[in-house]
Amino acid sequence: MSVESKSSLLKSMQTAASQAGLVLQSATDAADFNGNPTIVFQLGLAGDETRSLQLQLSESFNFDKPHLLPTITAHLAGEAKRLRNPRPECYVTLGGLPLAFGKFQWPFHRSTSGADTYIVHGEMYLADGGPQQLHAKLAASVTVTFAEIVPAMEQPYAESFVYNAIRKTVDLGQLEFLKSGNRQPVPVTTRFYSRWHKRFVFTDTNDQERLAYLLSKVYWLSGVLGEGRPVWIADPRDGQYLNTGEEDLLRMARDEAAHGLLSLDGEFAAPTPQLMARAPEFRARLDAALNFTKPQFNEAMRSGQANM
Repeated sequence: MSVESKSSLLKSMQTAASQAGLVLQSATDAADFNGNPTIVFQLGLAGDETRSLQLQLSESFNFDKPHLLPTITAHLAGEAKRLRNPRPECYVTLGGLPLAFGKFQWPFHRSTSGADTYIVHGEMYLADGGPQQLHAKLAASVTVTFAEIVPAMEQPYAESFVYNAIRKTVDLGQLEFLKSGNRQPVPVTTRFYSRWHKRFVFTDTNDQERLAYLLSKVYWLSGVLGEGRPVWIADPRDGQYLNTGEEDLLRMARDEAAHGLLSLDGEFAAPTPQLMARAPEFRARLDAALNFTKPQFNEAMRSGQANM
């Protein structure tokens, strides 16, 4: 990549970050899975640069184009709000499992096994406030055909649907939390995308399910992991995961604030003592969801009491 092109990428990132309320703290040369040159951008909140996020892009990538710029602008705007969360890397599943994502090696790389897919590696940990031992090493895969849906196989254009595909795969009981182990596959297939509506669809949820999710999120991410500091409710990443809109999530938060379960400040919510008193309920949901991810054996068959 020429010095001029690299300088242009840095300038574009600085401009996009500034518009999102972020500050470009550093830009470091790095390499992707196959050794191709990348740039790792460290971005912090304007006025609070102690909180930062990492964005890794191919060195040759140019997002300053009409069909690419709006997405990265929206991505950075969302990241600026997500950075205000006590634990920006943490999410919750519909089953009530708090997860921490990390060590993702962006951008996607072509499969080395000969399969016609793109792969990105990462890890998730059970984030319940205890020692981070239970985790899963992940290999999220996208077919070459499916990749045509994505504007670019780079972090800002794929992170949301990859994270949501992981959460959905956990919901299906197809990822196991271990203290060690090999990488587990997360297939990101066309079943997660509506060509008719041209958007990702992971789970059709009703009000009851969304409410349970919302309370779990505030309980775990604010009450347990964040020492009561508020979390962002109107996160479009959650909206995509739940197949709803940010305004719907805010509506529910307002209702629960009126019932005394949440303390709401704009788009951010914290738990009240009334919600924290329901700790046994949230722990029971976590235990049930975690048990669902464990392999289940037919004990009668294993003991020879059933016909083979």
